[in-house]
Amino acid sequence: MKVYLAGFKTIEKLWDKSTEDIFLLSSFMEHRGKHKGGYISQKNHILDSGAFTYLNGKKTDKIDWDNYIYEYANFINQYKVDLFFELDIDPIVGLNEVERLRGKLESMTNKQCIPVWHKSRGLDYWLKMVQDYDYVAIGGIVTREIKRNEYTIFSKLLKIASENNCKVHGLGFTNMNGIKKFRFYSVDSTNWMSARFGTQGACIFKNSIINWFAKPKNKIKKDMNYINLFNFKEWVKFQEYAEEYL
Repeated sequence: MKVYLAGFKTIEKLWDKSTEDIFLLSSFMEHRGKHKGGYISQKNHILDSGAFTYLNGKKTDKIDWDNYIYEYANFINQYKVDLFFELDIDPIVGLNEVERLRGKLESMTNKQCIPVWHKSRGLDYWLKMVQDYDYVAIGGIVTREIKRNEYTIFSKLLKIASENNCKVHGLGFTNMNGIKKFRFYSVDSTNWMSARFGTQGACIFKNSIINWFAKPKNKIKKDMNYINLFNFKEWVKFQEYAEEYL
């Protein structure tokens, strides 16, 4: 299993090694400023559309989605990005519009994107996706559209995908028990940044899992960056383990 680490840009200036062999996921939204990050053209990088930003409260009524797709596609072409997700904004514009935007994105890049299934699309749509694409994703995990007690659906979805020789990415799915039970082809996580968010402290990769310590108290932001740097290194170890054994 490939475990992609999202949010690398927050510690990029502290990282003094190559990222060539590290699986990284970044958002198009991260790169709309002047600094892009050399890792975005690497083979082990996946680009997210940035849709999650809009699904979590940002005003969308004045957004020109065709222009957004135009900028997204140009970025993909300019930096020769091979793996990228569609703009899965079903709750905002509806599935028909998502499909139209997907078609436009693929036409402009001359590449298949990674379409993102949401529970609202239904099982029939999942079957269509895995038949038409060789790499798809499951969304709605972070937003709890798919609740923990519904994770059992992953077994059925993964079985259907396997029967159609299709790889599946679990967006934001790094539950330690879950990733050993549900064998996704790939997943991604920002959990290594938990110290920055104040929800966890430092972590250690040991005995095939990430082990967390108590969350830090009264730490300044600079300290958080270095704790996250330490955590990132531990997650890279877990990444290496997962690629070989999961």
